[in-house]
Amino acid sequence: MTPVAARGDANELARFRRIVNLTILATFLLILIGGVVRVSDSGLGCGAAGSGTHGWPLCEGGVLPADSAESVIEFSHRVAAAVVGLLIAFMVWRAIRRLRSYRSIVRGSIVAGVLVLAQAALGGLTVEEGLEDELVAAHLGLAMLLLGLLILLRRAAEPETAAPPRRTIRGLRPLTGVTAVLVLATIVAGGYVAGTEYHGVVDQPVVGAHSACGQGWSADQFPGCNGQGFLSFGQSRLGDIQLTHRLFMYLAAISVVLMAAVALRRGPPSRAFWIAPLILVAQIALGAINVWAGKHAGLIVAHLTLGTLLWGTVVYAGASLLPATSRVSEGVGRREPAGVAAA
Repeated sequence: MTPVAARGDANELARFRRIVNLTILATFLLILIGGVVRVSDSGLGCGAAGSGTHGWPLCEGGVLPADSAESVIEFSHRVAAAVVGLLIAFMVWRAIRRLRSYRSIVRGSIVAGVLVLAQAALGGLTVEEGLEDELVAAHLGLAMLLLGLLILLRRAAEPETAAPPRRTIRGLRPLTGVTAVLVLATIVAGGYVAGTEYHGVVDQPVVGAHSACGQGWSADQFPGCNGQGFLSFGQSRLGDIQLTHRLFMYLAAISVVLMAAVALRRGPPSRAFWIAPLILVAQIALGAINVWAGKHAGLIVAHLTLGTLLWGTVVYAGASLLPATSRVSEGVGRREPAGVAAA
């Protein structure tokens, strides 16, 4: 590759990183707006379950929402989702048009496009089915996968660098991968807890898994459950859902601490390795307050925010263990003209 071509590639990668950065921010905000939709019971603000196209993609049968607060909140989530979709479409176009010689970037961008389409379809199905537990959890999990993929794409678009020393990454890569899986499982289980709060029942509050272990400032509710002790499964279906979320949280916490300890001992390639435990401590404390203080919208959204930050931080830590993507010239790569190469 000539110096001019190398500079051109570097400029295109820098532009692509800016697009990905903006898309990561938009996706993060989309997840938070989804949390606001949930805590405000606005998930069916544009139409009841079974309303077909009247409720999605339309909003109460129209292009714009009606005057109700629930429809406006739900519609704002759809607008944010549309913005993310447009940004990813632009990202895919840019990768195919300008970075065709970077296979992993092109393929990753296309996968992101597929994920955002699947997320939109799943969102419509979730509304149509009246916010069923499993669909709410899957919708949240898919959003997290999309965010994680965007973070990996951000790493792939960085200037080409060597991988961290073998001594640093030996054993740390798989440990970070396990940590990411456990954090994702915790978040999805938390989404399942949230999905039990209501099933499209209007003006009828439903006590879901959030309060299944009781409320009040006592260890009987957290880390215990209804005074039955630590991880006392078998009390009720909703109690088991809450305890499953806690179990994944405990496993994720152990894994985050181990990951950070190994990384810090060897010299972490990224600050994310010591930031993750700090977020974890705050997240566990906030989760306990959520149980002790009862269901409060602000606490739930804050809990989702920290969980999303923890997931993104662990993914970023894992990405730092990988070398940046190198350019290829064969296959999908652009070939240099013979005259330029000879020069």
